Amino acid sequence: MKKHALDFWVGLFVVLGFAALLFLALKAGNMSALSFNSTYPVKVRFDNIGGLKPRAPVKSAGVVVGRVASINFDDKRYIAEVTLNLDAQYHFPKDSSAKILTSGLLGEQYIGLEPGGDDQMLKANDTITMTQSAIVLENLIGQFLYNKAADAGGAQNGTPASAVPAVPGATAPQENKK
Repeated sequence: MKKHALDFWVGLFVVLGFAALLFLALKAGNMSALSFNSTYPVKVRFDNIGGLKPRAPVKSAGVVVGRVASINFDDKRYIAEVTLNLDAQYHFPKDSSAKILTSGLLGEQYIGLEPGGDDQMLKANDTITMTQSAIVLENLIGQFLYNKAADAGGAQNGTPASAVPAVPGATAPQENKK
């Protein structure tokens, strides 16, 4: 009798271990949010999708209203075409906009939908035309460093950094000499 109780507890522990591993695998693969609700596809085109991945959430007002179904490259326009599966219970106006956002500073990327004011609603296979691509952190850092180097370069040539125009084509302020 004692052996059967020990076998039972070992078996239960093994089953719980497998369940925990399955849960972690689904969570890591972003598959834990499987939904059996009906959806409708909507297409969105972006110049740059950054690190957006299939199954990424689509949110509006912080609420998940769908998922990214697929990401394809349009080799005629050289842009990314993203297909969203929006839950059928959520309807958005045709003039809604989409942008790629990041959860936190370095978190996962998702698509944010901003509803428009049109009377007509998006239907299956419609395209959202107003989009904002992902902000790539490396590009921002590079631009910042380039601007700092340009400011430092102007100061080293005998021109004060404040006299270097910040906007291309703008002229530096002139001193009034008497």
